Amino acid sequence: MSSKYEVAVYYFPNYHVDPRNEAVHGEGWTEWDLVRRATPRFPGHEQPKVPLWGYLDESKPETAEKQIAHAADYGIDTFIYDWYWYEDGPFLNRALEEGFLKASNNDRLKFSLMWANHDWINIFPYKRGMDHTLLHSGQVSLSAFEAACDYMIERYFCHPSYWRVNGGLYFSVYELMSLIQSLGGLSQTKEALAAFRDKVRAAGLGELHLNAVVWGIQNLPGERTLENPGERVRDLGFDSVTSYVWVHNVPMDTYPTVDYPAYAKLAEDGWENYRQDFGKYGLPYFPNVSMGWDSSPRTVQSDIHANIGYPFTPILVDNTPEQFRKSLAAVKEFLDRSGTLPPIVTINSWNEWTEGSYIEPDTVHGLGYLEAIRSVFGG
Repeated sequence: MSSKYEVAVYYFPNYHVDPRNEAVHGEGWTEWDLVRRATPRFPGHEQPKVPLWGYLDESKPETAEKQIAHAADYGIDTFIYDWYWYEDGPFLNRALEEGFLKASNNDRLKFSLMWANHDWINIFPYKRGMDHTLLHSGQVSLSAFEAACDYMIERYFCHPSYWRVNGGLYFSVYELMSLIQSLGGLSQTKEALAAFRDKVRAAGLGELHLNAVVWGIQNLPGERTLENPGERVRDLGFDSVTSYVWVHNVPMDTYPTVDYPAYAKLAEDGWENYRQDFGKYGLPYFPNVSMGWDSSPRTVQSDIHANIGYPFTPILVDNTPEQFRKSLAAVKEFLDRSGTLPPIVTINSWNEWTEGSYIEPDTVHGLGYLEAIRSVFGG
């Protein structure tokens, strides 16, 4: 096992045109539309966020090449793509398939998948009082799951830049409870995952490294939390656990703002709790560092902002590059102290612009968040 720190950054691929989005929001729509329209909701609120590189089309290889070069230069080892597969097939896959995989320099950065198998709700933007319109259910049939497995093996797992952890192809599941309900229960899910492993071996690709995302706080409408997560994850045969974003693990107890340094301390304390909770079941916990939180761009901007639930939530403030660097230094120290192997940290995120958690350069901080990563982990 490698003792080198590995920095894995989540990548949210909704900044390119997708037919499903166009059918709901109109021709040419991407989530950049929400980024552009964001407005300050209270004095001192830093909106709109403006990308330093402009509103790039992530499905173009030249965009991916720019992202890859900066990620690799500043100490990032891999992107974990939020990957969508619903009952009728893939969604938001062009950033990876037409961008990253066709980039001339994709040998400089690893990539992997986190199956974002949550309900896709129309919150682009969300108006107060509006029903949470379900566009695509996160629950899929066994045949759809098997089709997804075949697709991953054929399209991604054979690529030389696919990220391996302890020799296994890293594949993470965002909403484990949804998968269990989809497939009919624990035993059926265990069988389906074992069959997935068998398919990977039969393809001559070796082993899978199955990772489960865990949390205790529901965020997106329709999310399903998991009871007794350590026992469940172990029984299903997973190899590790991690988190996606701090707001899944730490309550935001003040409104309209939450101070990043104090909030970060609570999140950092949680790393040890998760390590112990899952360590009882022989599962390593890969800690998460989140850059920020501000989901107000996903609200109708003319609505009064109030603390009424996602996307009307409190906002993290004082999340400067220096404060982010301090959390990175803390996670490095945690990895050293805990002996977590392999020493992996997940970061939220490269480009969750409409949730205010991105390290891609903007016009206020420039390359500051990337520089924070390089200062702690090298590049």
